[in-house]
Amino acid sequence: MSADGAAARLVRVTEVAPRDGLQNESTRVPTATKVEFIDRLAAAGFPEIEATSFVSAAWVPQLGDAADVMRAIGRPPGTTFSALVPNERGLDAALEARVDKIAVFAAATEGFSRANTNGSIDAVLARFASLIPRARAAGLPVRGYISCVIRCPIDGPVEPRAVRRVAERLLELGVDEIDLGDTIGAASSDDIERLYEGLAGVVAPGASTLHLHDTQGRAIACAERALAIGVRSFDASAGGLGGCPYAQGAPGNVATEALLGSIERAGFTTGIDRGAVERAGQWIRQELARLSSASV
Repeated sequence: MSADGAAARLVRVTEVAPRDGLQNESTRVPTATKVEFIDRLAAAGFPEIEATSFVSAAWVPQLGDAADVMRAIGRPPGTTFSALVPNERGLDAALEARVDKIAVFAAATEGFSRANTNGSIDAVLARFASLIPRARAAGLPVRGYISCVIRCPIDGPVEPRAVRRVAERLLELGVDEIDLGDTIGAASSDDIERLYEGLAGVVAPGASTLHLHDTQGRAIACAERALAIGVRSFDASAGGLGGCPYAQGAPGNVATEALLGSIERAGFTTGIDRGAVERAGQWIRQELARLSSASV
């Protein structure tokens, strides 16, 4: 196969378990455990790992050790270590911690925006007006998350035009990447196709990342449809860990192991060692069970 052909069959998978996977765990996960988990995932060959979030510890206590985690992880070449930041203070901390890339997060609905970010959609986007240029000036790529692209736990079904408006605003502000989140795992395969039809001319399938939750057991079918229409970048969480603390009924992200298997069966490659991911997922599940038992 030619180099161009190989590139066309390459699918990018970002591992989000250290941030999105652990943020809703009720039992405190020690920093050393997080660091070992990230190092195990990095050894599997991910192009990007979302390692943590520089949000207030009052909002997400589980990730209050973000700076300590970033200082302690290994940084093998070829892996980008990104982090979520909500505001200028978070960006300052991320820059000091030598994060490779940042992510900002908005929502497609007013209800979820207020619950998740304590502000309207417009207010949240206004916070990014200086933050994104600062990050870009520091040489950091910026991912723009959009939550609730299919259904909102507060406002109900979401029309693609609502997602389109937020995507347009984020792109105008200078984000490098749009990440579309099915935050409560409500999507069917047809919903994914309708979403991208509604984004035509703004966000092409191949220029986006898709973030799926497996609440209804449909995430793999949604990923397969996304691949068929041209999506080549996904988020996933080892062991299926995860869930948003502001979205009841979103128990887990699509499992990285399952997603990798689906991608491979469809004839694509990722460059990621699926066996290493499976072992990392088993290890963190065991650690979480041990920590939970010890806290009882």
